[in-house]
Amino acid sequence: MTEVVRTNSENSGKSFPGLLVRSYAPGDARALGEVFHRAVHEGASRRYTPAECNAWSPRPPASRLWEARLADAETVGAEPPDGPVGFMSLDPARGYLDLAFVVPEAMGRGVAAALYAVLEGRARAAGLVRLTTEASLLAEPFFARHGWRLVARQEVERHGVLLRNAVMEKTLRGADA
Repeated sequence: MTEVVRTNSENSGKSFPGLLVRSYAPGDARALGEVFHRAVHEGASRRYTPAECNAWSPRPPASRLWEARLADAETVGAEPPDGPVGFMSLDPARGYLDLAFVVPEAMGRGVAAALYAVLEGRARAAGLVRLTTEASLLAEPFFARHGWRLVARQEVERHGVLLRNAVMEKTLRGADA
């Protein structure tokens, strides 16, 4: 499924008009692995040390496990004409938003908001009542702006290094929907 989403930035007048948000397709894994790696090393480095970024993403993922992780989830990517600039994935069975990454030059330009709008819309259409995630320190304010609440702070281990993040949730139906 392909959707054209209008983007507006909260932080800048620079957006991606006509940004294409589309479902994951076979062959996207390598490019999305590069987006992930760049987002960690160039974007998340605002809140994490070089050692933490290296533990989180020692190299761009390109394995069959990475491909399966993207394919098995409801994964959507954002593309202006020159290639992918972000992606998000949702496990529809658990309502778990697993991956949410945008390249640094696209941050603050409405890309994450466009991706999230598509996934939340699909989650609502599927009848999900609650979404959860483990948001990085960089992503936590984004999710809070979109109605998510902090459940707990935690540390997770990656390659022998502890990374801080925020367990968050959002109710889609009910009191705050």
